[in-house]
Amino acid sequence: MELVTRFEAATRSTADLHGLLKMAFVACASAPPCSQERRDALTSIRTIEFELARRSPCP
Repeated sequence: MELVTRFEAATRSTADLHGLLKMAFVACASAPPCSQERRDALTSIRTIEFELARRSPCP
């Protein structure tokens, strides 16, 4: 999986972000421990979750 940048996450729809988040989880789970692929997937997960949290209304 390619790294999802903050800019890319900001330009995607919420539905797209949820799809990317699923792909990032799968990529992370299937990547070897301590590999660059796993680090990229984890960074993408953080980036996507940050963007989704930024969009959600505060309680």
